[in-house]
Amino acid sequence: MKSFRTELENQTVEKDIIELEKKIAEFKSGNVAAEKFRSLRLARGIYGQRQPGVQMIRIKLPYGRLTVKQLLRIADISDEYSTGKLHLTTRQDIQIHFVSLDKTPELWAKLEQDSITIREACGNTIRNVTASDKAGIDPAEPFDVTPYAHAVFAYFLRKPFDQDLGRKVKIAFSSSDADSAEVYIHDFGFIPKVKWADGKEQRGFKAFIGGGLGAQPFLAKPVYDFLPENKLIPFIEASVRVFDRYGERTSRSKARLKYLINKIGLDEFLALVRIEEKAVAFTEYEVGRDFPLTQVPPQSQVYTAFHPENKTEYKRWLDTNTFVQKQEGFRGVYIKVQLGDLSTAVARELARAVSLYAADDIRITINQGFLLRFVRDSALLPLYYELKKIGLAEPGFNSTGDITSCPGTDTCNLGISNSTEAAKALEKVIYQEFPELLYNRDIKIKISGCINSCGQHGLAQIGFHGSSFKVGANVVPALQLLLGGGNLGGGKGRIAEKIIKVATKRSPDVLRTLLTDYKNNAGAEEKFNSYYDRKGFDYFYRLLKPYSDTANIQEHEYRDWGKDEHFKTAIGVGECASVIIDLVATLLYEAEEKLASAAEAFSDSRHNDSIYFSYAAIISTAKVLLLEKQVHVNTHHSLISDFDKHFVETGEINLSGESFRNFTLQINQREPSPAFAEEYFDKARSFFEKAVLYRDAQRKEIAITEKQ
Repeated sequence: MKSFRTELENQTVEKDIIELEKKIAEFKSGNVAAEKFRSLRLARGIYGQRQPGVQMIRIKLPYGRLTVKQLLRIADISDEYSTGKLHLTTRQDIQIHFVSLDKTPELWAKLEQDSITIREACGNTIRNVTASDKAGIDPAEPFDVTPYAHAVFAYFLRKPFDQDLGRKVKIAFSSSDADSAEVYIHDFGFIPKVKWADGKEQRGFKAFIGGGLGAQPFLAKPVYDFLPENKLIPFIEASVRVFDRYGERTSRSKARLKYLINKIGLDEFLALVRIEEKAVAFTEYEVGRDFPLTQVPPQSQVYTAFHPENKTEYKRWLDTNTFVQKQEGFRGVYIKVQLGDLSTAVARELARAVSLYAADDIRITINQGFLLRFVRDSALLPLYYELKKIGLAEPGFNSTGDITSCPGTDTCNLGISNSTEAAKALEKVIYQEFPELLYNRDIKIKISGCINSCGQHGLAQIGFHGSSFKVGANVVPALQLLLGGGNLGGGKGRIAEKIIKVATKRSPDVLRTLLTDYKNNAGAEEKFNSYYDRKGFDYFYRLLKPYSDTANIQEHEYRDWGKDEHFKTAIGVGECASVIIDLVATLLYEAEEKLASAAEAFSDSRHNDSIYFSYAAIISTAKVLLLEKQVHVNTHHSLISDFDKHFVETGEINLSGESFRNFTLQINQREPSPAFAEEYFDKARSFFEKAVLYRDAQRKEIAITEKQ
């Protein structure tokens, strides 16, 4: 892929990596608090594992796109710094595990040589922007959403207002109303739409906000039937800035955008967005439609003639793993990767096959597989044999037998029971006992190691999440069964309902009973969720209740999948979002850093960024003084009110007759001009200096009092 980076962007990347190396040294020397360092490294894709002393690195791949060169680079990185394994995620990232913290700057620098980043892959940031893997080749798409997904990724990367949000923000683009990117579970979701006016095509998006999974799922709400393409980025920016100011920051479980919208109401949220829109960098933002360009294999290529050794096997693969593209003469080829796990050796062979038979444009799918694009009909059979040699020609992509699972207790701090080995056991049931379901794309099975839904169990027709229960003094690893979730298309979805909890070793029998019941009793064309709705919760509860009986627990059921020892719950501190930091010294240090960043941004003519860095410095400074009075706040909005109440109205801090609210919220009252950026920075610096003097005076007074 051609690099579109400017020299300034390359300098920014280099500075970012140097800063990480510096912060690691400061953390190890004790000069940076552990909580603050955790926040910093998470925003750089470095995630603490269940195993102490090693890190998971999440490699951020916008809309799941990879070139052959990039895949080979990541394979090299895994061999050198990790375990020689890659894990594909439901958010179209690649993860590698067991990496030394000290090696992360060097690792990152090597990734960046092929324009691969880990920046904002974790933490309280805008995460990887996902999109339909078919985008650009989907016969049903109004237009290719890839340039828009890329523009959103590029625009928001390193933006100051999304570096330390209350929680993460997830954005998705679907290629059509089929909604294969599942926009309904995202903070922001977009489906392409076209209107015609005066004979001219107008592009836009049906827009959704406020979705999310986790322990308490919310379906996203539609906000625009047609958001013009040039309003896409301004709308997201204004919305994120509102979330930054009004979003919860103390109770992490209530800090997602969905909770803010639920709390204040959609109409009030959109009213705040409209206020904020006057202060964003662009009121309109035109997206270049020609990026990125797909490299189609040359017309002159001649492939070796093959005849399938097993016609039935080949036809099953062809029927379940390929589709006809909108471009005549080409097919998309899906690759099922069990649980998203593959070795670097297999990845290299895959890269070789792609270079021979497909476009240099690999897409990671949201169910942890690959899509190869622009495969000629004449290349299908030789490609099939190449894939078969490396174990990547298994049929049934995105079928009932293609189970999605997060890593669970393999590496995650929050995992309760083993999800990966359970998924393998369930896939075995499908392939051996229900092979007809390899053609079924209605019933999806998804598993998470805990309730947080990284495996997206809440979206599945049949979902499981890790759990446990006690039998006497012993703990039994368990799975909670959920039924009835799924994608309805057009930005609508269903959240699965909890049915029953069973010992995890009984899950194959539970699945076998469910599928047998459905096979024997559903109507000829009746889909699973229709059958579930017709029969109802009580029917399935009674059907499966015998499996929840704890009176007949067997010895092997006290052991989790793949384990020899008796099960023990061992849940660590999750790092899906950074821990909230209320340390005065850290906040003062942070305020100084923000002021320095504001000055640097101003000198680079990034006036909007400078303004937001100044705002962040003001907020951190105000929080220091409030903490000195033991006043704790949970949003920026409440902080602003409380500072007026405790400092300005009492006369302890004088802002030249101005309220702190008016002083601070100029950020969304004025356009981001160079003059305002300079004025706002001067005010932020003056406020910081005034606060430090006030704090020093207070401490001296306390010291004198204590001596008396």
